[in-house]
Amino acid sequence: MSKETEQLLKQAEQVYKKNLTNECWFERAIFLSWYCSLGDCTFCYMSTQKNKIKNPALAKRKLSSILAEILITKKMNWKVEFLSAGYGAHKLEELQEIVKKSSIVAGEKLWLNIGYLTEAQIKPLLPYIKGVSVSLETVNWKLRKEVCPSKPVAPLFKTLKLADKYKLKKAITIIIGLGETEEDLNELFKFVEKYKIDRITFYALNPHTGTPFTTGPDKEYYLQWITNTRIRFPKLEIIAGTWVNRLDELHLLLRAGANAFTKLPALKLVGGKDASKIEAEVRLAHRKLNGGFNKFPKANWKREISALKLEKALKSDIYTKLQQYLKRKERLH
Repeated sequence: MSKETEQLLKQAEQVYKKNLTNECWFERAIFLSWYCSLGDCTFCYMSTQKNKIKNPALAKRKLSSILAEILITKKMNWKVEFLSAGYGAHKLEELQEIVKKSSIVAGEKLWLNIGYLTEAQIKPLLPYIKGVSVSLETVNWKLRKEVCPSKPVAPLFKTLKLADKYKLKKAITIIIGLGETEEDLNELFKFVEKYKIDRITFYALNPHTGTPFTTGPDKEYYLQWITNTRIRFPKLEIIAGTWVNRLDELHLLLRAGANAFTKLPALKLVGGKDASKIEAEVRLAHRKLNGGFNKFPKANWKREISALKLEKALKSDIYTKLQQYLKRKERLH
């Protein structure tokens, strides 16, 4: 690692320790569907699937599956990063039911990341959401038009302004490795200040087969974005995305100033060799991990589900789905 990067890491680490707690945690994005009516963001997995999906309704997850995943996430002491879906995947009434029941199972209001939101869409969801996250992807606006040709930024800006009106928290997601440069950092800083962003999730581009991208960003380049953002915004919540093939850098992402990490296929990793690696990386960063990866918690799942304020048939479906998750996990190990 270069001397410049190491110096930035030390500076960011000092800023973090001075302003934030020693704790860190894992956040799991909960996907509601695998369909997007736009489907042409050049880096996105959904862009490779759109033409294969003849009936978009079949690309939506069952409610019981979503809620079972949230329940496991809660019991693992992970956090729900946000509820996420592609554009046009759900009607408002359907989305409202999903968000409401997800909030009930999680025991708290949740973040929502489903693209543009109008006032008519936000208002019925207010009892169940704490904030909105918009997928900005990059603040290099010329580049953004190329990688997200059907997703203009103006409606996203309006969504953030609506969040202010209804006193919701605001978050953005940024992908590093799309073709932006370090010179774009200043534009990110201006955006955070202008819209008073509460939270940023950074992702290192994870190339998908069928897209034009073949490699993710260099480790030091990825760290530059997180360290500089932490130094500029000492109390901003920063979530860093990583992947199984990048676990060696997890301790560096935490040293760089990330509060938490995300993106990992966590349910598949519990109890496996990578579980110990994750926990070792956290220790290497001298941080305390809330939750863990070494084993599923012992729980009376029937009692946990029975206590939920949901209809009986749905609770039965959640229990069935949860057992499928756990049995699948046993087969993997």
